[in-house]
Formats: sequence, structure tokens, C-alpha cells
Amino acid sequence: MNTDAITSEILANSVIAVPPLARDINLKVCPVENTKIIRHLETGGIRTLLYGGNAMFYHIALSEYAETLEMLEENAGQDTSVIPAVGPAYGTSMDQVDILRDFEFPTVMVLPARDIATPKGCATGIRKFAEAYGKPIVLYIKFEGYLEPEDAQALVDDGVVNWIKYAIVRDDPAQDDYLRELVDRVDRQIIVSGIGEQPAIAHLDGFGVNSFTSGCVCIAPSLSMKMLQALKANEIESAEAMRRIFSPLEDLRNDINPIRVLHEAVAAADIANTGPILPLLHGVDGDNHNKIAKAAKELLLRN
Repeated sequence: MNTDAITSEILANSVIAVPPLARDINLKVCPVENTKIIRHLETGGIRTLLYGGNAMFYHIALSEYAETLEMLEENAGQDTSVIPAVGPAYGTSMDQVDILRDFEFPTVMVLPARDIATPKGCATGIRKFAEAYGKPIVLYIKFEGYLEPEDAQALVDDGVVNWIKYAIVRDDPAQDDYLRELVDRVDRQIIVSGIGEQPAIAHLDGFGVNSFTSGCVCIAPSLSMKMLQALKANEIESAEAMRRIFSPLEDLRNDINPIRVLHEAVAAADIANTGPILPLLHGVDGDNHNKIAKAAKELLLRN
């Protein structure tokens, strides 16, 4: 595992993969199947892995946290950066600090809390976590009302934030007042589009953010990397053609559920047996399974 601090150059050089976390029939994290996902991503050129929502870190047990981190640390390639997540509950994140001190991850992502939270309170919690952790963190802006742009700027200015995953969904990603204010306040080279390939062109070309995260990259890592490289080269038409290849599976993720569909798609494409999904989510039904399998296999063929 690469333990170097995440820089804007590291962000620019790889799509940030957001993989599912494979579990066995007893819901125990499975090293063998998770390593298959990691190797598939690395073979496609991916060098940054972020374990957050798709990996169900929202509901990971504190009792399995250290074992899961150890598995990720041991199985990532020497050039691959791995970023786990903490939270979203404040108390949970502060308990996770003690475990994280035994590892050399370059940073961690603080999962956003939607309920029983205020923007100023969230900013305070993030600041206190980062102080206890001793490293700048990944700020995950996922919905309106979590943090105001000025709160994010204050955290960046004070050295609390390593980089920002921006993932507020818009009907038109090119029209986004929050993101516009954010890039005006914060160095856009530390901001990453956080909603996959679909809004990546609007975010990178229109707002100048540095890279993008992806779940579908777990199916087609080479194609996703080519799309990032096309965007960096300002080859927008080429990037758009590749974006459309991801659309069938992304549309299913949007229609059903992003996390559940990706979990199913990785298994359906025979990349790894992801096993049952961790409660409080549930698996997909038979008809949706067939649709997901078809889209995942077709995407894999285009990789």
C-alpha cells in the first residue's frame, strides 16, 4: 500500500474507485474476494481506492473495523493508495481514531451525517476528529444542509482537509450554485467530482475540479481511466462517448439504488463474489438482477 500523503497530482492521475466490500455468507469480510476486486482495479490502472458508502462503512461494526483495515492494507499493491471511512456518527468516528493510529493510511474520509446534525456542528465534529487523528481528512459533501461552502473553506484554510469529494446530485450537473461557490472559495485541485462518470464531464470541464470517483470503475477500470485521460487532454467528445458506455448500468443504479446495484453488478460480471449485502440494505430481486447482470457484462466487454 502507498502510504504517501494524497496530493493533487495523485488525485489527477487516477480515477478514485469506490468499491463494494465483499462478504461471505455469514456477513464476514472476505479477504479473497476483496482482493479480486482490488486486482481487477489495479490491472485497469486504478491507484486510489476509497472505501465509503459502496463498501457500507456506514454500518461496519467497530469490532470488525481493525480486521477490515488490516485486510485492505495487506492486499493493496505497493503503488495503490487506500482511504477508509469513519463515522457517520461522531462517537463512532472518535472510537475509530484509536484503531486508525495502528495503520499508515494516507488519510480517511469522514462520512456525512444527515440526521440530528447542523452545518456548524458537523464542522466542529470534523475538526475535532481531524485533531484527534493527527492528519487532514477527506471531506465528503453529499447533500445540501450538511456544510455550507464557507464552513468547508474554513476547514481547508485551517489545514483540516486533505481533499474534498463533492457529490450533491443535480438534475443538471452543469447548473450548481453550491459547487460554483465552493470552487471560488477552495483550490479546485483538491476537489473531486464524487458521483461517477455521469456528471464528471460537467464537473471537470465546467468547474475545473481535479478528478472523479466511480463505482462502475469496478467493472470497467481501463475505460474509466481512458475517460479521465481524455478529460485531462480536453478531448471532450471522446470523453462523452465513453461516458455513454457507462450509462446503462449507471441508469440502473439511479433507478434502483447505487450501492445495491453496484454490489450486485460486481458479482454478476464475475469479478468477485461480493456475497450478501450488509443490513440495513437488502439485495435486488430477480428481474432487477437480470437487468443488472446484462448491463454489467456488456460494460465489462467494453473495458
